[in-house]
Amino acid sequence: MHAPVVIAGGGPVGMTTALLLARHGVPSVVLEAEPLATRVGSKAICFQRDVLDVLDRVGVAQQAVAEGVTWRTGRTFYRDLELKVVELPSTGPEALPPFVNLSQSALEGYLMDRVDAEPLVDLRMGCRLVGLSSDDGGVAATVHTDEGSAQVEGAWLVGADGARSTVRQAIGASFEGETWDDQFLIADIEADLPFPAERRFHFDPEWNPGRQVLVHQQPRSIWRIDWQVPADFSLEEARSSGELDRRIRQIVGNAPYRIDWVSVYRFHQRIADPWRRDRVFLAGDAAHLMSPFGARGLNSGIQDAENLAWKLAFVERGWAGPDLLDSYAAERIPAARENLRVTGDTMRFIAPRAEEERRHRVDTLDRAVDDPSARASIDSGVLAEPFWYVDSPLTTPAGDLGGFPVDAGVPRPPVPGVLCPDGPVGGGRLRERFGDGIVLLAFGEDAEAVAARCGAEVGATGVGVTTLRFEPRSTVGRALEVVGDCVVVIRPDGHIAARLLLPCMGLVDAVRRCLGHP
Repeated sequence: MHAPVVIAGGGPVGMTTALLLARHGVPSVVLEAEPLATRVGSKAICFQRDVLDVLDRVGVAQQAVAEGVTWRTGRTFYRDLELKVVELPSTGPEALPPFVNLSQSALEGYLMDRVDAEPLVDLRMGCRLVGLSSDDGGVAATVHTDEGSAQVEGAWLVGADGARSTVRQAIGASFEGETWDDQFLIADIEADLPFPAERRFHFDPEWNPGRQVLVHQQPRSIWRIDWQVPADFSLEEARSSGELDRRIRQIVGNAPYRIDWVSVYRFHQRIADPWRRDRVFLAGDAAHLMSPFGARGLNSGIQDAENLAWKLAFVERGWAGPDLLDSYAAERIPAARENLRVTGDTMRFIAPRAEEERRHRVDTLDRAVDDPSARASIDSGVLAEPFWYVDSPLTTPAGDLGGFPVDAGVPRPPVPGVLCPDGPVGGGRLRERFGDGIVLLAFGEDAEAVAARCGAEVGATGVGVTTLRFEPRSTVGRALEVVGDCVVVIRPDGHIAARLLLPCMGLVDAVRRCLGHP
């Protein structure tokens, strides 16, 4: 039996990491400070289509889609005028939707059920990590429980313990960044409202002049409303004075409503340095914090979990050398910096602090009323999408595309480093075949033979290698823009590691590179 991976934090990132490790046969111990699971408030609510694929691999996506509210339209208003509409591409009936709104609390419940049923995951509630040590042999976590102190030992430790991470402090990582002065009032309101299932962002509405409001629908007639409020806003005073009721009434009108949850918070833009110290890693909010406009917080945290889990598992199973783990920070730190760049631009438009930023915002919104060309400059949040690992040490380069595109909404070319597009295969979806090992997509008969030889050679080391045969002009071939016979190498997390035209003498080398071998 392998030594367990110790995971600090029993939230969505920690539990997803544990379940993904279990899928590879690697045990884990999850340490959660709270003695009981709490399900209060929506917190993160927007789950992006590619992240739903990750949740599908741990067995909770279908529940999330069934209960959640699917949406594909985002509308932006300035006062009472609609200025901008974003329509996300429709997906086939068998595919996962572009976005699903579901409370983080509900997702945590689904993950907890899976964890409880998984013998390779040992969830310990009421275990607060207070210290740790690490050496060449493994890690030791010191925890406090109601019964006193104890030691939990393992091979590796993942700090998924949130914004106030004890793990981050224990490894001496910095958490540089900035905090916005303005507060944001967030409320879950139960009411029957006439709004469609869309993202509705309002700049300078008459019911929150000079600031903005975001409205999202959740399941069971719960509406998530975010108001930007002044730095000195007091929730207690707003409750007692009737201001909170007035704010809600300005949106729900005379409809009966019930407050399900309400809170006030400030936005942070921060990133840890380093993300790894010896056998200890950071993930999710312990590694990065960003504003939620664009749904990049928890979505990127779950992508952290998947990126790290398959690499830890492959090293633990002996399928890859320890150098593979260096690629976690090499891939996910640039992803976090890109998300911080995007959300930072959004926050400077939504809540400008410098006079130049305020003028830019007002001028842009005023011009957009009569000038449609100005509407592209309105930033109410750029929706989350996976990072492109084109510069990763695991990626075999193809072409001259480098880095993540600066322009939002640029279509993803199917090049190495980009997440593989989905498509039909064998009565299901292509992405359903990802997650366990290396997948070789062979386009053409000769390519299938080459992929089979590669699979036999690499598979001799114990790594699972699956070959799927397609015609170049199949749906999957067209999505990958295949021209002629070729082999496409897919990592366990669904990202393209290499694509090689026949004759491809370097296929085994490309797979070895994907596994962290030079």
